[in-house]
Amino acid sequence: MIRQVFPVQTDSEQGKRIQVVVDETRPLLQGARLTAWELKRRGIPTTLICDSMAAQVMKEGRVELVIVGADRIAANGDTANKIGTYPLAVLARTHAIPFYVAAPLSTVDFEIADGSGIPIEERPPEEVSQVAGRPVAPPGVGVANPAFDVTPAEYITAIITEQGVARAPYTESLRALARAAGVFRGHGELPDHGR
Repeated sequence: MIRQVFPVQTDSEQGKRIQVVVDETRPLLQGARLTAWELKRRGIPTTLICDSMAAQVMKEGRVELVIVGADRIAANGDTANKIGTYPLAVLARTHAIPFYVAAPLSTVDFEIADGSGIPIEERPPEEVSQVAGRPVAPPGVGVANPAFDVTPAEYITAIITEQGVARAPYTESLRALARAAGVFRGHGELPDHGR
């Protein structure tokens, strides 16, 4: 399962033999359209699966680790990413598979204490009820289409950034990386959120 390429590219460049399983990432299919394309372009062996196949693939022992991206990371390490990321974290924990987040340190928003403060965008219903402009659901059916979900920090093995790797407790390790790099999102001193 992958939604971020750079750690995989580095492993490939170092001559490590890897095989990447890519979720399609419904409903907009970014995994199928973008991630798989990027990996194939770099010559990295890739297998595309439907999102709903992840549990079976993990159960069969075909996944050694999961790497996902992040759209926003709260100060405590809770991570918002494309919808479907949180279930992968739950499945990874169930199958004792390490779960990594790979994102630039600038993705961490120290103004947000935890994932409950990350707004979740609701996208147009047609993204779910249609595929390539063609209806696949009955007319008038209700549709929920949250664009993101939030993975709790306790499900995350580590957060990989360009400045280093953060591990739990993330409130401390992410702050240390930000201070060392001089990268802050927000103004002035890092908020302590009751530390």
